[in-house]
Amino acid sequence: MNEVTPRDQLERAVAMLDDFYGRPLISPRYPPLDELVFTVLSQNTADVNTERSFAALKARFPDWVEARDAEVDDIEAAIALGGLAHTKAPRIQGILQALSARTGEPDLGVLDELTDADAQAYLTSLPGVGPKTAACVLLFSLKRPLMPVDTHVHRVARRLGIIDAKVTAEQAHPLLTEMAGPHDAAQIYAVHVDFVRHGRRICHARRPACYECPLASICPSAGTC
Repeated sequence: MNEVTPRDQLERAVAMLDDFYGRPLISPRYPPLDELVFTVLSQNTADVNTERSFAALKARFPDWVEARDAEVDDIEAAIALGGLAHTKAPRIQGILQALSARTGEPDLGVLDELTDADAQAYLTSLPGVGPKTAACVLLFSLKRPLMPVDTHVHRVARRLGIIDAKVTAEQAHPLLTEMAGPHDAAQIYAVHVDFVRHGRRICHARRPACYECPLASICPSAGTC
């Protein structure tokens, strides 16, 4: 019998999750800078509160220049609903100021001229922007083939044996991008969304619901977590 490679395991898992949840289709949501701010707001925050706090921020500051030049307390008040506003407000303003220092205004149009690797490096050079946030911006806004690895993606990939248990989430970004297809944004998006959905609904950090998992037949961790 042929050995199942990590790439094979990932492909099997995504096909099964596509059947179980429905194939997720990539469709850009926001322009890059909006996506970046949205992603910062989403950190440790429920989706519904992220959307509400982003809408409140845009209503208070329709132009990012206004947010850049505002009192940080005003940004904090606008995003209070999402939680951790005291941390996120200065981070958002710091990003807007850093971009303005480079181009004169808060804008990410430069990403269109950069390779995927250079675009990721540009984003991670901004204050408070790590590889997951950068990948979210590039994949969700520009359909660039880069895998965002959050806690759910990391957990599901480890339990399925796609990545080694010692691989950190940061280390997993390039590994999972390569396995999913470094030139296939649609497949990378499907892997990300499928694994996030599965991590939230069934493959929980504690007491995963292996008895109802569609991947139990191929998961080496089934019934052991």
